[in-house]
Order: sequence, then structure tokens, then C-alpha cells
Amino acid sequence: MDTRHYSKKQEKRVAKNLGGKVNANSGATGFYKGDVRTDYLLVECKTATKEVKSVSIKKDWLEKLNEERFAMGKQHSALAFDFGDGKDYYIIDNHLMDMLMDYMEEIYGKE
Repeated sequence: MDTRHYSKKQEKRVAKNLGGKVNANSGATGFYKGDVRTDYLLVECKTATKEVKSVSIKKDWLEKLNEERFAMGKQHSALAFDFGDGKDYYIIDNHLMDMLMDYMEEIYGKE
């Protein structure tokens, strides 16, 4: 199977998990950028075609994603990646992490 098969599979999975939509042609259109979008979030997906123990994350990916997020009017962005095992992990920026921590403190309370 080609790389695109694995990418599409991950994009559909991430969109379903986040309640979002897959962008046509992996964001190659003039209007929609990134791979998956929700009302507030733009997600770029990266996947390995076979199971691996490590993945290199490029700063350029995050910088480009942030530019695309801004251009699309989204408040946040995330980089989703998997090690080829079908399990997704997300890289988020400090602002979104702060929001997540505030939410968890609200739900669970402070230690």
C-alpha cells in the first residue's frame, strides 16, 4: 500500500476522534489548509507506514501549521502523529496546554 493510504486512514481517524472534518487533498486547496479541521482547531497529521520506535518532528511543520491556522481563523492547532501502530499522539503549543491544565484543575481540582 502507498503512503497516501496510511495518511488517509489516520486523517479519517483523527477527524472522527475530534468531531472534525478531513480537508480535501490534505489541505492542498486554496481555502482549507492542514489535514483536519474542527470549529476551533486545525490539525496536521503525520504517520509512519510501518511501526517504528521514533518519529522526528520538524519545527518547520509546526511553524507552517501555525501560519495556516492563523490564515484559516482557527484559534488553535495541533500536530497529530502515529508510530505506525494506529495510535495518535498530539503536539500542542504552550497556550493550549495551559488551557488544558486549567480545564483539568476545574474538573479534578488542585492537588
